[in-house]
Amino acid sequence: MRVILASSEVVPFAKTGGLADVAGVLPRELEKLGHEVSVFLPAYQSIDRIQHDIKATNVAFEIQIGDRLVAGKLLETVLPDSQVKVFLVEQPGYFNREDFYGQSGEDFSDNCERFTFFCRAVLESLIQMDTAPDLIHTNDWQTGLIPVFLKTDYNHHSCFKTTRTLITIHNLAYQGLFDYEKMAVAGLPAEYFNWQQVEFHGKMNLLKTGIVFADMINTVSPTYAKEIREPEQGCGLEGVLQERADQLTGILNGIDVADWNPAIDPFIEENFSADFDVRVGSSGKLACKQALQKETNLKQELETPLIGIVGRLASQKGWSLILPVMRHFLENTNVQWVVLGTGDPSYHHQLESLQQRYPDKLGLNLGFSNEFAHRVEAGSDMFLMPSQYEPCGLNQMYSMAYGTVPIVRRTGGLADTVVNATHETCEYGTANGFSFDEFSEEALRSAIKSALQMYSQHRLIWNQLMQAGMKRDWSWRRSAKQYEELYQRTIAR
Repeated sequence: MRVILASSEVVPFAKTGGLADVAGVLPRELEKLGHEVSVFLPAYQSIDRIQHDIKATNVAFEIQIGDRLVAGKLLETVLPDSQVKVFLVEQPGYFNREDFYGQSGEDFSDNCERFTFFCRAVLESLIQMDTAPDLIHTNDWQTGLIPVFLKTDYNHHSCFKTTRTLITIHNLAYQGLFDYEKMAVAGLPAEYFNWQQVEFHGKMNLLKTGIVFADMINTVSPTYAKEIREPEQGCGLEGVLQERADQLTGILNGIDVADWNPAIDPFIEENFSADFDVRVGSSGKLACKQALQKETNLKQELETPLIGIVGRLASQKGWSLILPVMRHFLENTNVQWVVLGTGDPSYHHQLESLQQRYPDKLGLNLGFSNEFAHRVEAGSDMFLMPSQYEPCGLNQMYSMAYGTVPIVRRTGGLADTVVNATHETCEYGTANGFSFDEFSEEALRSAIKSALQMYSQHRLIWNQLMQAGMKRDWSWRRSAKQYEELYQRTIAR
């Protein structure tokens, strides 16, 4: 198959979330399966052109944006450790900015123009390169116009005669909403502004547009694919997703096992693997725990349970529950915590206050460090992730790969990856963590208590949980094979 993947973020060039990981790793795995894959993304100012060996091409274009023509060029390089071509759409006026989507908490006012330009540039480039793709894989609202353009302005081009489209929803909460006047910017006929196609509560909705016009739809976990068809997590689009339920699937993301692998990780104190005696435990993981305690100025007590948290300090991640529950355990138990993340200033302030009161129990890093994230995953006993919703989640998979037992709310990808430790699942050897259903402080506190009890009283079973998580295949190889099957079904439609 000849596949084009279009994304606003791609690792290692540009990243704010999991979308970038999918767009950067999936194409390499598909190439290993024998497919011809190319990737398109904007040429953001922050991308180091020398470091990534980015070169000019002879492809240039002028694209109609509203009543004016906007010129752009195409650059190229390859994904590391592969032959996958990466094409970068260069337009300084749109993409030479410090951030990708906005600044100071506000979206850029011309985001509709910017990503209309990007979507059309992808198609114009393919025409100029005389590339006839079997499938164009679009991602989120930023590329949601490609499916409708292929069915309108570009449906007469021979190179798209048999092209099919897939859109992946990475987070339904972000939809790309714009005023009706932006229909002219996008070049869409006014008659498309109706509740069955582009319109959403009086706005133009780019994600909805992609969902309506793509040949197939998928999202990043099977459970999330079900959840978004219901009002609680449908974000107002549950109706259109129910309408297209037969074309909606969920494929769990993988993790990059070349990067997240405790056996070869260069950032951790001591390398270790799943091949340890469950009666004894992993000496390598204990060394990583002691090093993490030292780095975060916690008491170096190996028997004291250590709970790690890595991620955005945002309400979606369950911080309205975490903070009061953390305060309870800090006040009443001998449990250590390490937090790495940045986000809502109010959460920053509350965490700083707790850290000042309990400096020997709470290690805090209000920022982001990839190297430190690896050390938190390797050195923690447990990893906390009580999300309100979680389309897929990667940190729970990183944790299990490092023998760190996750405590999660059963939603989205967390439900698909974490098997709750019950008498039956422990007996069958399938348990790898702890999960709960109700989004409440009481439910979270109870799940943590269950984990702490098993850690202190049933260490053999605890070590079996660690080993079960470490031995499961979390790699992109598994996910890529499922995408291969989905592509084939999409092309056959």
